Amino acid sequence: MVSGQRIGQSEAPLPYLSPELNGQRLLIGANFASAGIGILNDTGIQFVNIIRMFRQLDYFAEYQRRVSAVIGAQQARQLVNRALVLITVGGNDFVNNYYLVPYSARSRQFTLPNYVKYIISEYRKLLMRLYELGARRVLVTGTGPLGCVPAELALRGSNGGCSAELQRATSLYNPQLEQMLQGINRKIGQTVFIAANTQQTHMDFVSNPQAYGFTTAKVACCGQGPNNGLGLCTALSNLCPNRQLYAFWDPFHPSEKANRLIVEQIFSGSTNYMTPMNLSTVMALDSLTS
Repeated sequence: MVSGQRIGQSEAPLPYLSPELNGQRLLIGANFASAGIGILNDTGIQFVNIIRMFRQLDYFAEYQRRVSAVIGAQQARQLVNRALVLITVGGNDFVNNYYLVPYSARSRQFTLPNYVKYIISEYRKLLMRLYELGARRVLVTGTGPLGCVPAELALRGSNGGCSAELQRATSLYNPQLEQMLQGINRKIGQTVFIAANTQQTHMDFVSNPQAYGFTTAKVACCGQGPNNGLGLCTALSNLCPNRQLYAFWDPFHPSEKANRLIVEQIFSGSTNYMTPMNLSTVMALDSLTS
């Protein structure tokens, strides 16, 4: 919802499977996300009832057919072409797959550099499918500093610092993701895919939380164990008295305040954060051509 507010949406798009998503509400958009999934189909196999990426894309096609029934095929096509699509996936392919357990199936199959190349190639197929389905403005976020979240500090951190191995994964993955997106844009001859360097945005407040009004970027507001980094945020968890002072809400996810900082960089950040342009530039260009 934070990102929607920043671009002027009065309400968040409903989950696609919500029974309330029908009629005119379809025209606001839809949320196809599913927690725990990854680029790969075997990411998140420990979770039940997750909606994997290929199924989300099927739902996106189905959504367009439903919109067509409301406003007609031509207007539905225009609506989708002009829509902003936000896609955030990839971190779980490391945390909930490659590094989920020691000697995981994927870590035995691939060295880390080859695994990164493999998931980038699989991600490219998904993004091309998204393009074929009519998406023309796609904001793609990289992974944050996976080794620096409270969960990894609790499990793998050394001397209070980030997990070097997960940080290595991040440093390999994010630049290759950006290169892949630039390659797709060149292939199709227009800027469809915009890369958001969320690794850099996260590291700004992870490395200097006080500069952004946080007291800590090492301890989650809600959790258990070291750094409040173990388990999920539940009624039994430790809960901080003031979430505004924490960069992380739970063992993995930024707090709402941190998310607002991330969204602001997506909207108006320099090319250190956004490639080839930030969201405000995209929206300004779109207003000239609409």
